[in-house]
Amino acid sequence: MIRALVIPAAALVLLSGCMGQQLSTGETPRDNFIQTGEVKVVPITPELVAANGPIAEAPASVPQELLSYQPSSYEIQPGDTLLVTVWDHPELSTPAGSQQQAVANGRQVQPDGNFFFPYAGKTNIKGKTIEQVRSMLTSKLGRYLNDPQVDVNVVGYGSRVTLQGAFTNPAPIDMTTVPMTLAQAVGRAGIDADRADTSGLLLTRDGKTYALDQDALNRNGSLAQDIYLKAGDRIFLPYNDRKEIYVVGEVTKPQSMSFRTTNLSLTQALGRAGGLEQSTSNASAVYVIRGSEDMKTTPATVYHLNIKSPAAYALADQFMLHPGDVVFVGAAGITRWNRFVNQLLPFSGILRNASLLNGNGSGL
Repeated sequence: MIRALVIPAAALVLLSGCMGQQLSTGETPRDNFIQTGEVKVVPITPELVAANGPIAEAPASVPQELLSYQPSSYEIQPGDTLLVTVWDHPELSTPAGSQQQAVANGRQVQPDGNFFFPYAGKTNIKGKTIEQVRSMLTSKLGRYLNDPQVDVNVVGYGSRVTLQGAFTNPAPIDMTTVPMTLAQAVGRAGIDADRADTSGLLLTRDGKTYALDQDALNRNGSLAQDIYLKAGDRIFLPYNDRKEIYVVGEVTKPQSMSFRTTNLSLTQALGRAGGLEQSTSNASAVYVIRGSEDMKTTPATVYHLNIKSPAAYALADQFMLHPGDVVFVGAAGITRWNRFVNQLLPFSGILRNASLLNGNGSGL
């Protein structure tokens, strides 16, 4: 049984000759890809980069309905706490005592928008401005008081903007009498720079969700236009853990890497991986493997780049990667042959020893 597994020396010589012939023909993984027919191989050329570049670098836009919203005077919302001051009538203004905080003497707007104040009764003030509430209370109190002087201030806010996701401080932010923009809210919450995907920010308003690429909006030194927030807005900043590419093969540091911006170029990915291994890599065998949503009907695409020339790095810098891409750097021909020999020789040595032992044993 052991003798059947022994590889004769002649066979080793023949196998090495075949391997050497295969390496001398310059066959690359690309040839194998084409032969299988399961993938589409596309060379990375200036024409390809020119065709796809404008799409990757297209300036981000903001929906007009977001830009057109301009906050007016603050409108009272359920949950707000109002401090009503009636001058010369402390029993109405500070029922809890003048030494108490303003919130303790304030009165809260009910969930249905109703607000109660002595001698004025119950009034629905949801959506009313502070000036409108002051006029309403002055008119009602005038039935009992001679020329009442009324002042109204919001001392507690019930309306908020909700933040979720990759923020360092995702606590809800009160909507106050001072208008607040999206940039101010994001700045106050703080972005987790290592884990956030700034290209995928989502703003939900009145049941509709808007996708905003913050990275693209602020690209090349430009500043995103002000987007004013409304009470009840929800802001979600996704994590970048699902936005990864993978660099494998003959690079210094094979790894998966995430990116927080809109895109990542092939040059940047190779740079993060420490570049090509000088002694083992084949600079003509750099591939980007990109799958499709339905592999049964649409083949995967393999982009090929020969970066032996410096000009090729300019193409790599303009070639943008997609989440899920696999960057593969092939090994040089001599590297493949050396690895084959290193793996084969120990195995052949074991078989040779086993054959000798078996031959000695048969002679007893």
